[in-house]
Amino acid sequence: MDTKRDVNTCGSSGALHGIKHVSVLKTTMKRFSPNETEAMAAILKRDGCLSVPTDTVYGVCARISEAGQQKLYEVKNRPLSKQFPIMCCDIEQAETVAEMDDAARQLMSALMPGPLTVILKKKADAPSALHGETLAVRLATSEPLRRLIQAVGTPIFLTSANQSGQKECQSLDEIEQACPKLDGMMEGSVSFGQASTIVNCSNGSIRILREGPITIEQIQKAIGGK
Repeated sequence: MDTKRDVNTCGSSGALHGIKHVSVLKTTMKRFSPNETEAMAAILKRDGCLSVPTDTVYGVCARISEAGQQKLYEVKNRPLSKQFPIMCCDIEQAETVAEMDDAARQLMSALMPGPLTVILKKKADAPSALHGETLAVRLATSEPLRRLIQAVGTPIFLTSANQSGQKECQSLDEIEQACPKLDGMMEGSVSFGQASTIVNCSNGSIRILREGPITIEQIQKAIGGK
């Protein structure tokens, strides 16, 4: 990290000559414009971690790899037993790692991108860094996020920007203080300021696990009142 040093040498007025007082001012974490896609993608491809704004809360992300996942656990100070949700650029990319029936596809087509997380069964040939039998899937909620995921070439792990068990960060300054191990931050703001609605579609039925910006009525309408 770049630093700036201010060096003052004591004068002769009662101070010892040659004693230097050095103050070190640390620079702030790198903040990227949403249009700096390639620079941010390069960080993720090296298994680094970034914070990004979503439509719900600020998130922190890494590419889907064992090394990227490990770095994200360190950034969040998160127990290894807790899996990370993923974000895909579109439904087609989600289908490369997760199984979805007609009802899940209909729900996602109607309400995503949007503040919705869908629990899907993981495909047998999904990357080994995706642990467990199910995946919590979101679709990119902005054009900069969609471009970033496309540039990385794989879905990304994405979770809230905070230390595990603590309140979600509300600004880039808070993220920088809470997650100093990040490799950079995408500038931008969030829309809802509320965690996404979670719907389980992994077992042939649709069940709401957490209420959020997407309402029960919207979900029922999207799937034809089923």
